[in-house]
Amino acid sequence: MATTEPTSPSVTLEEIARVAGVSPSTVSRILNGTVRVSPAKREAVEQAIAQFNYRPNVLARSLASGKTNTIGVLTQTIASPFYAEWLRGIEDALYEPGFTPVFVSSRWNVTEECSRIEQFIARRVDGIIILHGQLDESRLEEFSRQTPIVVLGRSLEDGPTLAGFPIDNVQGAFDATRHLIAEGHRKIAFIAGPTSHTDALERLVGYRMALEEAGIGFDAIRVEQGDFLEAGGVAAMERLFERGVGFTAVFCANDQTAYGARLVLHRRGLRVPEDISIVGFDDVPTSQYATPPLTTVRQPIYDIGRQAAGAIVRLIRKEPVTLSAFPLSLIVRETTCAPGRVEPIVDFTS
Repeated sequence: MATTEPTSPSVTLEEIARVAGVSPSTVSRILNGTVRVSPAKREAVEQAIAQFNYRPNVLARSLASGKTNTIGVLTQTIASPFYAEWLRGIEDALYEPGFTPVFVSSRWNVTEECSRIEQFIARRVDGIIILHGQLDESRLEEFSRQTPIVVLGRSLEDGPTLAGFPIDNVQGAFDATRHLIAEGHRKIAFIAGPTSHTDALERLVGYRMALEEAGIGFDAIRVEQGDFLEAGGVAAMERLFERGVGFTAVFCANDQTAYGARLVLHRRGLRVPEDISIVGFDDVPTSQYATPPLTTVRQPIYDIGRQAAGAIVRLIRKEPVTLSAFPLSLIVRETTCAPGRVEPIVDFTS
């Protein structure tokens, strides 16, 4: 193949095709990802593109095809290590089918969430992935008539343009609490997530179910409100101490909350797990490197992100989508053990 110096953007598909030894329509279909060709033919086209330093006119292609090859991804906060793993899985899985994700945050604000979705639709994204979110199902159905939508962390009535991807928060929280009970704990505090979040409410349900199964009465005095953030875990744990609540273990609604709760225990000179056992939820990557490594409920966050990306691509292609809850697993590390090595902090409930 003759070498050619990089040219101006005015190079045409015909020139690319001539150098590659294929038809212009084949070049176009390869660029659009709408045809399967032999590895040799694809390599010839890619080499020709590289020689000419060719950059397709994305806007022109989108106007001609009605597709932008972009996926809007709405998270609650990009800064969260939990959401970062989901985003990484989504981005990796969208690469091969040729889609580019566009990430925005709604900051757990339903008005902003609605606005962001409207912006995505105005920018003609081919599909939208929502991580959790708070819009009701009727509004999601309305938006999905304009572009396909996949929602993570929600059970929805799936349709041709809308799919929900539930997380079994109840079972995960049940397993976490039952682990503490199996270790011998009976006074187990719970730092909850925001009451406006379905997943937070479901984890409270799982906590209560495990207590009830073991014949341990639920006591609201051992439940404190958190916000899924480290600072919220600090504040919630301090409030438990200020109330003089007796407990030998604490289950936190997510790992970030557990990090904050652990800091309070450290500042008060209490050892984990010898004095207080602690369990989180999510298993974000940093939890295995905490001091000590955190016992937690693992969500396969990265894999869930990849599954969501695959689902939105299938909806765009008008293919059937069936999503079921990913199994969660308890990861026992070094923050839990049997109680009784020291007396409970304060116990005015006995």
